This record gives sequence, structure tokens and C-alpha cells, in this order.
Amino acid sequence: METRFLQTFLSVVQTGSLSEAARRLNITPSAVIQRIKALEDEIGRPLIQRSGHTMQPTPAGAAILAEVERMLAVADDIKAAAAADLETGLLRIGVINSALTGLLPDLLVQLRQNRPGIELYILPGMSGDLYSCITDGELDAAIMVQPHFALPKALDWLLLRQEELLVITPLSVTETDTCAILKRQPFIRYDRNHWGGRIVDLHLRKLKIRPREQYELDSLEAITVLVSRGLGVSLVPDWLPPWPEGANVRRIRASGAPTRDVGILWSRSSKRLPLIRAFMAEAVNAIRLKHSPGIRSA
Repeated sequence: METRFLQTFLSVVQTGSLSEAARRLNITPSAVIQRIKALEDEIGRPLIQRSGHTMQPTPAGAAILAEVERMLAVADDIKAAAAADLETGLLRIGVINSALTGLLPDLLVQLRQNRPGIELYILPGMSGDLYSCITDGELDAAIMVQPHFALPKALDWLLLRQEELLVITPLSVTETDTCAILKRQPFIRYDRNHWGGRIVDLHLRKLKIRPREQYELDSLEAITVLVSRGLGVSLVPDWLPPWPEGANVRRIRASGAPTRDVGILWSRSSKRLPLIRAFMAEAVNAIRLKHSPGIRSA
């Protein structure tokens, strides 16, 4: 049973689309259909059916789905073990949204130049969700906010960057006292479902500040744009640039605030440890080369 046929079946199930599966696998839709047909002929049962506008597994397809995922994971582990000393293979990497533009492009350039044999499957997400993917074995590593709890012994952590909290305001706000700003101005909150947003919330609680909340958003870029339009102020981590183009805001260091620590989480027992270590080395190098803009204090 060919693993590429199994991977094609899994891609169709995950995307619900023959054309999207073809795009991800870099083959034609007709090739996807041929592979699915060959797999169905081998198993002896239909595996995919159309339901409305999407493709769904048949009862037989749903019954084998977990085994297909297990077989593909084993196949990936075998390839990784065989090619470990060659730094060749696939890594499944999670990335928080603020690192998608601030770190990932530089890291991908570093990998292409220095370790072209490493391929990446990239899953964007929130730190909490990426942590679950690591513990469930769905990802090999994740660039994320450091967990606010003690790590189990099975996991390990590498710090890449400590991001100070900044009070950001429209240019029209001339106040310099950060506590006064947070108390008096309309407040745009960083979503508390994010681990970074939790750090912001804990700092506000420590200061006993109950801001005049206007909105709660999960996008640092969107928060910055709203602040620049005069809709409020915010307390956000000093994430790696680029910040939104044309969003002119005052950025004031929040003295005494905790940092948002961003790094890489991975499993100590991963069969891809040599590849993960190579990935981490390039991430550290990318951080060193990345220009971090100074903070303009009011």
C-alpha cells in the first residue's frame, strides 16, 4: 500500500476538496482522483464521497482514518531516522501569528540557504492550541509564547526572545504616565485567550487598573491599527517587526511589566531531534540577524 496514496486520501479528507488537496500535494486534480481510485481498488471499498460542496469520507473511509494517520506518522519517523545525519526530512512546525511575519520569513531564508534538505509543514495558531498539538504528537516543534506553567519532563524549551510590554497610544495622546493613560483612555485589549493577552491581563490586575474597555481583539496588528486611528490605547508585547504600515503610534515602555517570552517548544522523545536541533540553530541565527527597532519613549 503506497504511502503517497494514503497521504492523498488524508489530504482530501482534511481539506474537503480535490482541488485543494491537489494544490497542497503539487499534483493535478485528476492525479488525486486516480490515487484515490487506486486506494479504493486495493481496499475494496469506496473511501470518499461528495456531500454538498465538499468531499467527505464514507463510513469505510472514516473507519480507516486513524490508521492512515498512524501509518503516515510511522513512515515519516522511518524517513527521519534514516536521514537524521543528513539533515533531510519533514518537520511539522507550529507558529504563533506575530512570528509569521516577524520571524518566519527570515528563518525560512536561513533554512533554504544553510539546510535545504529540511522541509517544513507550518501550522499557524495560538500558543495554547500549539502546545496541545505538541503534546498530542501532531507537531514536532512550535514557535510560541512560553507556557505559564511548569513543563512536563517530556517537553523542552528554548528561549528566543523576551518582548517587553508597551503602552501604545495615538499620536494625539501626550500623557507620559502609563498608569494614567491606561486608567483614563479607552482601552483596546489583547485577547485573554492568548497567552500573551493573559500576561497583559495579569499586569493590569497587579496594578489594580480596570481600563475602560472598548474592544478585545486577538490580532496585534489590528489593535495597532485601531490605536493609530484614535480609537483607544492598548498594552501589547513589543513583537518583531514589521508592524502595520502607516500605523503611527506612540510606544511607551511599561516599567515593571513582565515580558512575553517567545521560544521553541518540542518533545524530548521526538524521532526528529537532529532536525529539530538544526531548526533551532537557524532560528537563533535568524533572531540575531533580525533588526529590533528601539523603543521611542515619550
